[in-house]
Amino acid sequence: MNQITIKKIDPSNILTILPLIKLLNENTADHILKERVQEMSTQNYECIGVYDREKLIGISGLWFQTRHYSGRSVEPDHVIIYEVYRSQGIGKLLFDWIDQYVISKGYEAIELNTYVQNTASHKFYYNEGYEILGFHFVKKLN
Repeated sequence: MNQITIKKIDPSNILTILPLIKLLNENTADHILKERVQEMSTQNYECIGVYDREKLIGISGLWFQTRHYSGRSVEPDHVIIYEVYRSQGIGKLLFDWIDQYVISKGYEAIELNTYVQNTASHKFYYNEGYEILGFHFVKKLN
């Protein structure tokens, strides 16, 4: 495997994630994604980067919150690894890192959403010990 490292991305470098974010948001204008990512970095949000040497090849945002049903929890968001790096165990490395990181911060649960049509991710998350708790609904207000 390549020289893979995983580390938290400093908020001052948050815009380095835009090329990966764009892969998930092809129809959103670049300036809107930039504004949103910058605002996210000021909230209960951290971004984790996966690097092949110095090249950013994958990311996962982490949202930190307390929920009445699960306690202190973390939500991985916009998890993406460039396609050329997939199926090499990097996702497993990333989620093992996330597990240890959030445990070290005193969190009790990890919960996430994945698109219904993304069946490859469903299999991955089942293999990582995740269970389906419910459905995620969205209502756009504009």
